[in-house]
Amino acid sequence: MNLDLNLYESDDKRSKFARKASVRIGERANYVNSPHVIAMVGLPARGKTYISKKLSRYLNWIGINTRMFNVGEYRRHATSDYRNHDFFRADNAEAMAIRNQCAEEALEDVCNWLENGGGEVAVFDATNSTLERREKIRDVIVNKMGFKLFFVESVCDDPAIIEQNIMEVKISSPDYKNMNKDTALNDFLQRIRHYEEKYQPLDEKVESNKSFMKIYNTGEKVLVHKHEGHVQARIVYYLMNIHITPRTIYLTRHGESEQNLEGRIGGDSNLSPRGEEYARALAKYIEEQKIDGLRIWTSWLKRTIQTVGELRRAPQERWKALNEIDAGVCEEMTYSEIKKQYPDEFAARDLNKFAYRYPRGESYEDLVARLEPVIMELERQGNVLVVSHQAVLRCLLAYFLDKTADELPYLKVPLHTVIKLTPVAYGCRVEHVSLNIEAVDTHRANQRYQEVKDSWCLTVLKKNLIACRCCQLLILIVLS
Repeated sequence: MNLDLNLYESDDKRSKFARKASVRIGERANYVNSPHVIAMVGLPARGKTYISKKLSRYLNWIGINTRMFNVGEYRRHATSDYRNHDFFRADNAEAMAIRNQCAEEALEDVCNWLENGGGEVAVFDATNSTLERREKIRDVIVNKMGFKLFFVESVCDDPAIIEQNIMEVKISSPDYKNMNKDTALNDFLQRIRHYEEKYQPLDEKVESNKSFMKIYNTGEKVLVHKHEGHVQARIVYYLMNIHITPRTIYLTRHGESEQNLEGRIGGDSNLSPRGEEYARALAKYIEEQKIDGLRIWTSWLKRTIQTVGELRRAPQERWKALNEIDAGVCEEMTYSEIKKQYPDEFAARDLNKFAYRYPRGESYEDLVARLEPVIMELERQGNVLVVSHQAVLRCLLAYFLDKTADELPYLKVPLHTVIKLTPVAYGCRVEHVSLNIEAVDTHRANQRYQEVKDSWCLTVLKKNLIACRCCQLLILIVLS
């Protein structure tokens, strides 16, 4: 059987090639698929890097090739020995020259990546706190390169949020690796004062020609000015939903189902006896956690609803978006039946599991699009228990753990296990809690990786056998 690999090349790559071939550089800023630069603005410890990382993670998850460029990392590379806040004084000419050079190098890398590296959105993470600096960025990005530019300013006047950010993130940065906490805190506060002396917030009257968004106190209030196109619209909508309130998201699959026991995919079967036991154990576990304001979300399928049947104190919502991936003509079949009845489809799915779409069904790529509203709502919520299905939870985990499209379809989500996700400064803390009730293993490993591994093992085995035979011949010669 011959499979055409080009069939599984993403439409995104082809459209990117067409864009490069047909759009002249002077016209590109008005083109719907023009590369974007998201330039952060704000004083230190206002959550710019937090926003940059979350935004990059979200855009990559929905299939927009995004990369973050942090100017602080360029500065630390250029000057490895940070001494104190004097480096950030406006009258420190030598340090200012280094800082400007680092910003220019980072911006040059942004342009190279968008122009030649296949990038679609670059997040330029820096203070960009003066009108002069923002004009320079606009001149390079818009006037010279023809890209779209969108500024995102994080404004924070809540001392508690600022102090929390400094204590959780800033004093543990490489700049302060040799300082005690009190010295580091005082130094960083002085660094902020140096920036405040020259700080010029974005203003719709002074900078009416720029597209930008201002976020106050990490979501308390939002101002949007002159945003352009669907990419910026999605960015605005996403950033309007995020918050930093402490919370935990609990993910779990339904209890083992009757069709799990038979090795069948999809369907709408009831829980098995062990699945019913898990439902009782889950209710006990959640009750013991004493979770404030917990909300419970399930799919529309019986096995998830039955799994939360013993949880009566927390409000429950049913989401059709949380239904398992639609296997189309392969619904309620075993993998061996699919391989026998649809051999080409079976092979094609192993070739590119993320992009492969079941006939009359869905792909993981489709599933990500279906789950985007769920992610938006999860970002807005406090403590939530999501009871869903293997493919769905893989997609949600890939978002929170920043996994690639290649990794996503192979993430392990075992039955009868609760996955606790606790958002922290720049990511998520993950904890797997097994409730110690036996269940079948429905995980299917990456077959491409397995084939390579098996081939390598076979090669090693053959070499060892050849070596053994050579030794045997050598021994025979010596003995003779």
